[in-house]
Amino acid sequence: MFSSFNKAIRGEKGFTLIELLVVVAIIGILVAIAIPQFSNYKKNANDSAAETDLRNMALAAEAYFATNNFYPGGAAGGNLSFTAAIAAAVCATPTAAIDNNLCIGGYTKMSKGNTMTFTSSATSPQTYTATATNSGGTGKIFTWDSSKGGLQ
Repeated sequence: MFSSFNKAIRGEKGFTLIELLVVVAIIGILVAIAIPQFSNYKKNANDSAAETDLRNMALAAEAYFATNNFYPGGAAGGNLSFTAAIAAAVCATPTAAIDNNLCIGGYTKMSKGNTMTFTSSATSPQTYTATATNSGGTGKIFTWDSSKGGLQ
């Protein structure tokens, strides 16, 4: 009886239960490795967005200075703190230094999730410090210091 059963099984093609379990285990291991790596890629991309926006802010601040002879924040120096969600006036005049898109004199815009600060000095020569971080990133804070020559 068993010999005819074994002959019938030998003629059939397919995978055994053990082979299927091994494949499922291998896929599970690969997924366990891939998901954290993907998460790190997203965080690093968000950090890059913050760093890039900080560089763009520095260029915009210099362009603003070339037009108005002072950095955003006013001739007396000042602090600006903003996110992409801030609602303010459009940059129509030098006194309206920022809008909801980080519009420094109409020169630059900010990526989603970034928080930036901009502090200008009142002393001559006027300098500024800017910081940026992204809420979806690793928490790294990028700093731009004009007196030290750029990204720190």
